[in-house]
Amino acid sequence: MTEDHTHVREFFTARAAHWDSKFPDDGPAYAAAVDALGLREGDRVLDAGCGTGRALPPLRTAVGPSGVVVGIDLTPAMLEAAARAGRNGDGHLVLADVAALPLGTDCLDAVFAAGLIAHLPAPAQNLRELARVVRPGGLLALFHPIGRAALAARQGRKITPDDLRAESNLRPLLADSGWRMTSYIDEDARFLALAVRAD
Repeated sequence: MTEDHTHVREFFTARAAHWDSKFPDDGPAYAAAVDALGLREGDRVLDAGCGTGRALPPLRTAVGPSGVVVGIDLTPAMLEAAARAGRNGDGHLVLADVAALPLGTDCLDAVFAAGLIAHLPAPAQNLRELARVVRPGGLLALFHPIGRAALAARQGRKITPDDLRAESNLRPLLADSGWRMTSYIDEDARFLALAVRAD
C-alpha cells in the first residue's frame, strides 16, 4: 500500500463509525446527483469510493432490481459501516482500490464518485481506470454535497488555483483521461461535474 493509500485509509478509518451522523442531511443531495446521472432500468453502475454507501440506495432505485450496483472502497471500516446501515442490500460492497478495479473493460454503464477526486493519488491515471471499466458513451458523475467554496470554508482553508475540481483544471484532466465533460455545477449546496466516456 502506498503512503497516499495509508493516509486515506487512516483518515477514513478514524471517521467511519460516525460519518453518517456527522452529515445526516446529505441524502437528498445524493439522490438529486444520482438523478442527474440519468441511469436507466437495468444499468450497471459503480459507486467509486463509496464510503458508507450513502449513494447506494438511490443508485439501486435508479437501476431497479435488474440493474447492477457495486460499491468499491479502500477502507474496510467504511464498508463495515455501509453494511451495518443495511446498504449492502442495495449493492455489492467490494474492498478495492480505484487505481486497479477488479472489473472487466467496458462492463459498466456509469460511475458515481462522491468526494473521490480530492483523494486520488494519481488523478489522471485513476480517472483513466474509471474510463476503462465504462462502455463508450457511458457516464461519470463527480459529486460533493457542498460546493468548493463552502467545503474550503468548512475546512478552514482557501481555494487554490491548483484545485482539481476547478472547471479550468477538471475539464482538461477529464479530457486527458478518456472523458468529455458535459455539465459543471459548483454552488454552495452542491458540486456536480458530469462527463461521458469518449470513444
